[in-house]
Amino acid sequence: MRYGELFREENEHVAERYRLTIDRLGRIPGENTVDPRFRSYFEKVASFLLFIDRVYGLCESGNVRKMSAGELAELNHSLYEDVLPAHYGESFANPAYAAQRMGAELGPLLSFLYTEIRGGIVYAFESRLTDITILNELFIEVYNLFEEGAGTEDGAPAVKEVQSALYWFVSDYCDVTVPYRIRESVDPALDFAADIIMNSDLSDTRYLYFFGEYVGERELRVAEYLNSLDEETIGKMAHTFTEGYRKGFEVTGRDLAKKKTVTIRYELGFERMIRQAVLDFEAMGLAPIFCRAAVNCVNRTPGRRTGYHGSTPNPQYDYDHRYDQAIYLDKAFRDRKLAVLKVAYEQWKKEAAVYAGPAVVETFGEAGFEPQNKPEAFGLTQKQEKLSIAYANEAMELQNRYIPGEEVSFTIIAFPVPEIGGNFPEIFAETIRINTLDYEVYRDIQQKLIDVLDKARCVRIKGSGGNRTDLTVCLKPLADPARETNFENCVADVNIPLGEVFTSPQLKGTNGSLHVSNVYIGSIQFKDLVLTFEDGMVKDYSCKNFEDPEEGRTLISQVILKNHPTLPMGEFAVGTNTTAYAMAQKYGIIDRLPILIVEKMGPHFAVGDTCYSWAEDTAVYNPDGKEIVARDNEISVLRREDVSKAYFGCHTDITIPYSELGGIWAVLEDGSEIPVIGDGKFLVPGTEELNKPLT
Repeated sequence: MRYGELFREENEHVAERYRLTIDRLGRIPGENTVDPRFRSYFEKVASFLLFIDRVYGLCESGNVRKMSAGELAELNHSLYEDVLPAHYGESFANPAYAAQRMGAELGPLLSFLYTEIRGGIVYAFESRLTDITILNELFIEVYNLFEEGAGTEDGAPAVKEVQSALYWFVSDYCDVTVPYRIRESVDPALDFAADIIMNSDLSDTRYLYFFGEYVGERELRVAEYLNSLDEETIGKMAHTFTEGYRKGFEVTGRDLAKKKTVTIRYELGFERMIRQAVLDFEAMGLAPIFCRAAVNCVNRTPGRRTGYHGSTPNPQYDYDHRYDQAIYLDKAFRDRKLAVLKVAYEQWKKEAAVYAGPAVVETFGEAGFEPQNKPEAFGLTQKQEKLSIAYANEAMELQNRYIPGEEVSFTIIAFPVPEIGGNFPEIFAETIRINTLDYEVYRDIQQKLIDVLDKARCVRIKGSGGNRTDLTVCLKPLADPARETNFENCVADVNIPLGEVFTSPQLKGTNGSLHVSNVYIGSIQFKDLVLTFEDGMVKDYSCKNFEDPEEGRTLISQVILKNHPTLPMGEFAVGTNTTAYAMAQKYGIIDRLPILIVEKMGPHFAVGDTCYSWAEDTAVYNPDGKEIVARDNEISVLRREDVSKAYFGCHTDITIPYSELGGIWAVLEDGSEIPVIGDGKFLVPGTEELNKPLT
């Protein structure tokens, strides 16, 4: 059964409800039954929902695919223009504007409602009539509250009444929205995006508009650029990506033959490469799953878009609504969502059992986003932060029962987008070259580094110039150095490009400060970021993104610490990809590169879980046959007593670029030191080849 047929079968049961909502929405514009303060909001949103109805009709009839490129561009712009930066200042999706127009308490609630309703764009394109219908019904329910409140002294309903309507909407329909999210993550029968990718004429970029995502200049230029590349280049891009995925199973000793599906996550514009990747995966016996980045609050993750998506029309819009769950997050809701999640996994357990893991294409090159903190935007209370963390841990534990971490793998690769500058084609070509560096050359060089680092009881790292890094990282004692190693020799498999050796540090004795002048964490550029560690745990932190230091601390807490009071250092690594560093220096783009590449361009440190989380008991070996024994730390080992204390559900990398590095030294048991990097060069015998790009 094809994707559209699945939903047309469902639609028979909701069509009457839907028709009733459309009839009622059609009467709202022009009515004068709510207080004038709120009239323009309800007229605006009712008109938007009627627009969604027209889009749904275009998609259901197939007429959307008959529209010209100009008509499709106009339609897409009309759907998203209200949240574009040029219009966002006077959009009801902006909680600050909504509060200004409709009051400090009701305004943000109604802004949340409009934001949820905007998810109807993709529901219309996917023919998900149930999802559109329940949004229409919620809007009408809230409108009725304001009609009833118009005759009161305040001219509006009580805030608690509105919040209660929103709370029960999210809670009651949790058993619709959450199971669907699990299904679309593991079931290849939901082939909406796959059908577009595999069956469209990709030389005709009209296909980009068929997804329902925002389509800007970036998506069009990337698609056009990929259309200009020859088949050999497209094949090289795809094969590097899919072969890295296959190797990820091979090097960890996991059986790919038991798996039947793979999730492909990417940003629109790369369809020509993705189509070839699908063919490669199918040759491995894996059917593709394309799960869209969630648009409803109950399934979104703050600060992260997980799934396929277009570029965001406005990062400030996303930032303003990252904690909308504050409206409904309480213990009762957490318990209900967990219960629904368990039922959903049980329902789709056969599909979950054969799921192999994600294959991810990231992009880089856009200008750094400097967020504005708005007091009108929702934020979590301390109690809600604890609930959110507890839910994330329990949800991960539940997922691990149905999709065991020791049975799956992943791969990630990154390519530039046109915003990186006028040298976009050259940088793209250089990125392909970096992604396909010689596996065997780096494997042998990195083994030389590991041989030295395995002699150390700790590693000392210092910055240079204005970089104030001064860190000592302790390592796990090796019981049998002839058979054991602390560091994984990471080449081109799960993390592409190649070029790092990494370990899980011993927390006790890991002390000092990590400082980076500029670093991207997701889409946010942190300035003068400092993390201080005491026995491997983050003790203090700061950045200079805002004039008020407390705003900077809040940003770090939310984006890096994920609202945990502290996190352990889950990884220490030495990046060896000097070719990538030389490319970044040549084009002046080091501050535009993603952490996926930057982490290979100097020492890097991750806060959160180790790289082996949920799979620590699975033996992992380097190419030389030695077992990597540093898979645990003093926190993750707690899983044997209480799994809720062992994991944090995050792993955030932070890199010191070579240009800010004073040196790295392996410190032996007797206190003597072996230099690893110094004066901007690798100093371990056998690593001289790495210095050539640096000079």
